[in-house]
Amino acid sequence: MGYTLNFSAVWRSFDQLLWGLALSLGLAFVAIAIGCVLGLITAFGLLSKQGALRHPARIYVTIIRNTPILVLVLFTFFALPQLGIRLGKIESFVATLALYSGAYLAEVFRGGLLAVPNGLKEAGLAIGLTQSQIRNSIVMPLMLRNVLPSLSSTLISLFKDTSLAAAIAVPELTFEARKINVETFRVIETWIVASCLYVVTCSVLAALLRQLERRMSIPR
Repeated sequence: MGYTLNFSAVWRSFDQLLWGLALSLGLAFVAIAIGCVLGLITAFGLLSKQGALRHPARIYVTIIRNTPILVLVLFTFFALPQLGIRLGKIESFVATLALYSGAYLAEVFRGGLLAVPNGLKEAGLAIGLTQSQIRNSIVMPLMLRNVLPSLSSTLISLFKDTSLAAAIAVPELTFEARKINVETFRVIETWIVASCLYVVTCSVLAALLRQLERRMSIPR
């Protein structure tokens, strides 16, 4: 084959990869924060008895969950300006990722809300709590504990999905790796290092999130 591994060119540009990694993490955290808000609102809409709330929520979830995320990214960045909606590269990608995660988290939150026993809600009413107090003090904390593992998986998935931002030239990890690859022609070395950064970061995130899950779990 005649190909000799030489990582020196990649190490010289390693700081670019680290900056790209930091941006990828930032994109994922901001997107899931917004996605949680969207998902929670949508989950309550899905459970609503009013069709004016339930039907738009169902349409949103159906459209987003059945459209490839890359198509959504390209639509937001290239098509929306034709309608007069202009966003920067980073803002466009974060908005897309937040909408995407919100649709998936809506079903996660809906399941978590349904998993809260009705007996606890009735007990809250029995001691004189209002519906809003029951929701904020009983339902929401229990629901968050129930869905935390799914939230953790969603965050890790979103972090990996930030690689799609390279399609619109957002300088995250994959974009920086591709740029180094073009500049140095060290194809194997560049993608080995980039892959290792993804694997290590995902592993650290998973370990930290498992710790959080254990701290928030209910003793049995």
